[in-house]
Amino acid sequence: MTARPDDPRFPWRQVVVAAFLPTILFSIGEGAIIPVIPVVAHELGTGLAGAGLIAAMIVVGELLGDIPSGALVARIGERAAMIAACVVSIAGSALAVFATEPWMLGVAILLIGLATAVFALARHAFMTSFVPPVFRARALSTLGGTFRLGFLIGPFATAGVIQATGVAAYAFWIQVAACLAAGVVLVVLHDPAEVAAAGPTAGVVEAVEAERGLWRTIAANRRVLLTLGSGSATVAALRSSRNVILPLWAVSIGMHEATAAIVIGSAAAVDFALFYAGGWIMDRFGRLWTAVPSMIGLGLSHLLLAVTHDVPNAQLWFVVVAVTLALSNGIGAGILMTLGADLADPAHPAPFLGAWRFTNDTGAALAPLAIAGVTAVASLPIAVGVMGVVGLLGALDLRIFVPRYSQRRPR
Repeated sequence: MTARPDDPRFPWRQVVVAAFLPTILFSIGEGAIIPVIPVVAHELGTGLAGAGLIAAMIVVGELLGDIPSGALVARIGERAAMIAACVVSIAGSALAVFATEPWMLGVAILLIGLATAVFALARHAFMTSFVPPVFRARALSTLGGTFRLGFLIGPFATAGVIQATGVAAYAFWIQVAACLAAGVVLVVLHDPAEVAAAGPTAGVVEAVEAERGLWRTIAANRRVLLTLGSGSATVAALRSSRNVILPLWAVSIGMHEATAAIVIGSAAAVDFALFYAGGWIMDRFGRLWTAVPSMIGLGLSHLLLAVTHDVPNAQLWFVVVAVTLALSNGIGAGILMTLGADLADPAHPAPFLGAWRFTNDTGAALAPLAIAGVTAVASLPIAVGVMGVVGLLGALDLRIFVPRYSQRRPR
């Protein structure tokens, strides 16, 4: 007998490994390369602004990948889509290793971002369709935790590779190995959608809905995307900003790349430790109780970092702010996926989730581009301060619109 999303007999043990293990592996690879993208770009001859622009290509790629990802997942299935994403990510990583010009590295990072968008939406769509609503925030926070686990392991793997070889670009081979492993797991293990199928017509319905296309879905949901979606975009922007600013800041204050990778990895451990707590709070008390504190913490942490660039203990302050950013981000684990799942139709979520992710990734893509632009015109500390103000404005938006659109209440 097939277990339905509202059935307490939902086959967790059969689904969890197949659902989460590929995500962990894929995320290890991405977590490994994030700290070294600005370093490799700098070695190819770019300045801080140019390195920031190249680092931004990963979120620009995610934004572009959101456009076809909903239709792709609905048509070929989440497992096939994730396998294709692994192949594209491997191609991008190989290009990054052999890049001899900054533009080649930029194209490589763009490809990795495209692959990440497809992979993430495929897993998000599955969790939205098949997880019982009463467990939704915890399940999606756990999914967010698997990404955080990858971002915890990856930087330490990178530090080891750099220590052993002295070549930062070799971190991209970690991404290649991780994507190969994720692809093997996806091929060998049962598709979780087959284990927890909602019904024989679910895929057909979703494929039909996908015909609407991303732009028509955005138009149909423009009110929520312009209001609550704007707040969620600032969440994505601050998270993206953190991933770009920390490596850039480390280069700016002269911190060794292996040391920076260890600091970023240690902060990721703090981030990872809080993912389930955030989901439990959302399920127990409501979405607002993690969304607003997380954004206030991210905004204030950016403002604190902005005033510590030229102080005598700049590297110590870098460590402190990395940890406070991780604490703030960790408590909000899964909030964007949970809000998207609250708003999507569980029977065919991919079209709306594609529009939701596109809205969020617009913020994620604009943030590093803004950082690169402000850094080029003014300075990196001013760019960081601007992002801090954006974070506080985002907290205000969420405070107003989360109660209006997300009606999940504690049981």
